[in-house]
Amino acid sequence: MTDDRNGAGDLAARVVGSAAHDIGGFIRAQREAAQVSMRQLAALAGVSNPYLSQIERGLRKPSAEVLAQIAKGLRVSSEVLYVQAGYLEERTHGPVRDALLADTAVTERQKQVLLEIYESFCRENDPARTDEAEDAPGTQSRAAGASTSDIQIEQENTDD
Repeated sequence: MTDDRNGAGDLAARVVGSAAHDIGGFIRAQREAAQVSMRQLAALAGVSNPYLSQIERGLRKPSAEVLAQIAKGLRVSSEVLYVQAGYLEERTHGPVRDALLADTAVTERQKQVLLEIYESFCRENDPARTDEAEDAPGTQSRAAGASTSDIQIEQENTDD
């Protein structure tokens, strides 16, 4: 019976190790693409250089909090790292949303604003989505925000 327990433990360790390795490789690839040194990212994320190295090599699996700090340092969406680490299930989204979330040239706040604007245009152009959006909690305030910005843009254009 001890062998069965060890077998199950080994399997669990391999699964966790695989997930840690996947997120570590992903973080390393994102860091290299952003041309950030490991030391710089460790400082930005508030973790030690050796700990970040262990994460990248798949020896440690970071907590959600550490992932959020790493995402901030890399200027990528926390959601992307959470999905990669297995903390969130991947949701199917369109290519526009995926590209925006992966873009390192845009801050987290800018990404959220752009996504809200994009979603408001999609709702405006698709009546079925408008009905769904009105039923979802918290979306009416976003729609109102979009209308206000539309008015501000119109006012700016008429002032010229």
